[in-house]
Amino acid sequence: MEEVVMKELEKTFPGADGQPGNTVFRDVDLHIKKGEFVSLLGPSGCGKSTLLNIVAGLDQPTNGEVRAGHRVIEAPGSDRGVVFQEAALMPWLTVKDNVIFGMRKGYSKAEASDRADSYLKMVHLTRFHGSYPHELSGGMKQRVAIARALAMNPNILLMDEPFGALDEQTRMMLHKEIDAIWRETRKTILFVTHNIRESILLSDRIVLMGTRPGGIRKIFKVPLERPRSLASPELVALEEEIMEILGKEIDKVMKEEIGDDYTATENRVLSGDDRYMGDGI
Repeated sequence: MEEVVMKELEKTFPGADGQPGNTVFRDVDLHIKKGEFVSLLGPSGCGKSTLLNIVAGLDQPTNGEVRAGHRVIEAPGSDRGVVFQEAALMPWLTVKDNVIFGMRKGYSKAEASDRADSYLKMVHLTRFHGSYPHELSGGMKQRVAIARALAMNPNILLMDEPFGALDEQTRMMLHKEIDAIWRETRKTILFVTHNIRESILLSDRIVLMGTRPGGIRKIFKVPLERPRSLASPELVALEEEIMEILGKEIDKVMKEEIGDDYTATENRVLSGDDRYMGDGI
């Protein structure tokens, strides 16, 4: 386990043909404690995935720095595992070999095989170890991707909307899976999502990011005992508090994109039953 510290982070993408650059976020200061589960929540385009990519070492900040422990992050490293929205499995490899693939360095064949078996058991895919990706459902593929990331024994697990493309029932099942995995391993997790309820169900803290040029608008603590129930009055109250701020941020985005034709209705874009941001767009 390892802490993540972000100091005065800014990300600006250069403009084309001499045009001004596009600042996605600025002045981001965030301390993620060892073993903490933190979600990044905010409207599309606010820089959630960009921020996660900087922590992963896949992108560089324009200003500021990110540290994992005492080390400044400048490139990808084995201390950080990444799970993306698409599982990105190799179709020519079996489930087990996909998990082993990330352990080509640092483990003997026997050790890698044993670790693959252990983590496939953790995500309940032991009997599919010899299957190929095309034989799996979307949720099963994501479980393989999670097992592959965990098998590399990273201190920090970075998850970029890993359940966003899945149906509601599968997503709910994987919420329980990742919550159980986190409670067992106590990995430091940074989790990007558009789903408010998902963030409340899983997180110790929720970092709400604003519209560009954005940054952190508010950090919500989630003091609810695990496992959490969607019917909990405390969960519903926190959801409404987040929606109140988030609705205003999304209205800003809509007014900017649509202009005078956009007539805001309170929380209109947050009307979906599962509280997915943008359902009403």
